[in-house]
Amino acid sequence: MATGASGRRRAPGRGGGLRSLTRVAARGGGVAGGRGVDGRIRLLRFVFVVFLVLVGGKAVALASSSENLTRIALQQQTASVVLPAHRGSILDRNANELAVGKPAQTVFATPYLLDEPKAAARALCEALKITKKPQQRALEQALARPKSGFAYVARKVDPALAKAALALDLPGVGAYAEEERSYPMKGSAAQVLGCVGVDGNGLAGVELEYDKQLAGVVGSEVVVRDPAGHALRTVSEKQPTSGASVRLTLDEDIQYTAEDVLVHTVRNSLATAATAIVMDPRSGEILAMVSVPLVKDNAFGRKPSSDRNRCVTDVYEPGSIFKLVTISGALADGTVNTHQRFSLAPTITVSDRTIHEAEARGTVNYNVEDILVNSSNIGAVTIGIKMGQAALLKWVKAYGFGRPTGIAFPGESAGIVPAADQWSGSTIANLPMGQGIAVTPLQITAAFAAVANNGVYEQPHLLSQVGTTLYREPPGRRIIPARIAAKVRDMLAAAVDHGTGVKAQIPGYVVAGKTGTAQKPLPGGGGYSKTDYVASFIGMVPADHPRLVVMVAVDSPHTSIFGGDIAAPAVQKIMRFALQQLEIAP
Repeated sequence: MATGASGRRRAPGRGGGLRSLTRVAARGGGVAGGRGVDGRIRLLRFVFVVFLVLVGGKAVALASSSENLTRIALQQQTASVVLPAHRGSILDRNANELAVGKPAQTVFATPYLLDEPKAAARALCEALKITKKPQQRALEQALARPKSGFAYVARKVDPALAKAALALDLPGVGAYAEEERSYPMKGSAAQVLGCVGVDGNGLAGVELEYDKQLAGVVGSEVVVRDPAGHALRTVSEKQPTSGASVRLTLDEDIQYTAEDVLVHTVRNSLATAATAIVMDPRSGEILAMVSVPLVKDNAFGRKPSSDRNRCVTDVYEPGSIFKLVTISGALADGTVNTHQRFSLAPTITVSDRTIHEAEARGTVNYNVEDILVNSSNIGAVTIGIKMGQAALLKWVKAYGFGRPTGIAFPGESAGIVPAADQWSGSTIANLPMGQGIAVTPLQITAAFAAVANNGVYEQPHLLSQVGTTLYREPPGRRIIPARIAAKVRDMLAAAVDHGTGVKAQIPGYVVAGKTGTAQKPLPGGGGYSKTDYVASFIGMVPADHPRLVVMVAVDSPHTSIFGGDIAAPAVQKIMRFALQQLEIAP
């Protein structure tokens, strides 16, 4: 029993042990399985997150690419077009147009859109009336570049021609508005007005000096085009601001007449060039400024030597005209007086130089007026020596030589005045009669204008008005006393009445003036030519109260070398017309 009981007791014990073991095993298996499930979940979660990151990144990349593609597409479909500003006109003193902007069109093409570039070039040449073979070949070559996105077909053509070109409906061919500069006077005052470049910017003369005021401010517009390059609509637009008009002091009719007179003077005297200036001495206004040879139709570049305004850019030794400075300065200083007389031999030797008169004569007894009336070299040198270096240089500076006049014109020359430490032994003899010094035609005209204006120097100027702003004339500066200026004018009137300038006389008017016959320096400083001269004359009228000062200088005349023969008649003709034009009574 005991054994049985004992066995029975063990049997349950063994069974319970098995169940316990089973429970333990069950508990152990549950832990391991839970861990496996969690790991798989975490792995799936990680894979899902990575997938989302990849999908998100791809979406962002596609969105960015789409934006780039959209931007590229827009760039191909839209274009920013410059809207040119209307360039202001240049007017004469009476508001006559000297330079104006004329509407024009520039035709362009997109070569890579053209299937048959040769045929397109031929059609465009026919529509635009391009007849010159070199231009036709150049256009054909420009359109035959399959990778090119832009080519000019024709710049600044008549709008009607541009319309005919667009009517061909060639893909990629378009046009935009520009302005063409037009000069109604066909070359008159060309060297003063200057010119503009193909893009409308000033390159010379007044066009360059006042380019900013004339040009205005360009505008712009953004347009949408179809694949063929045709404009569909305007997205945005900024209107241009027109340039201001510039009114000059020039008188169109006086300018044209002075040019005509000067052209005939050069032709008849077999000269190489000439200049002329007409000035109002009371204000410094330039009524005419002429350089011959002229520039025909404002076509600069054909003869570069003709393009410059010689009146302000070129210098020359003035010769006897400069005696005005010597004598007026000596009178103002009290070095001489009008009644003082001098015994003048036929020659005078100073240092290494012997000076002669223009025409041989014996010994004479001249007063100061006689010296000026007869344009005596010996007399001028005698007075210059009496003045001395310091006084001569003082008056040279007082009259404005050796520095620009300030006319506000591109390329103005200052002239050449030898400094005191650069004088040679003969300079004291050369300078009083206008040698060894170089001046511009404008400088010497302004000096005479000061004497005409009772001794007051007025700023020479071409500008009268910009837009609505009037030119403000700076105050004049006195050079010599009014009484000295009046005495000098009387002497100059005598020079025209019975001296070297008789060919400048005008019936009904008293003309005052001075002749100049200047030897041209030899190249390399080897003295002076005995055959090559500049013949000049400056006159003022009416002599008692001048309203006009007229200068003419003729370079290398061959029929005569004397200013009284070559330049004085030209001054007389210009003066006669200007007196009538301005209605100045006798």
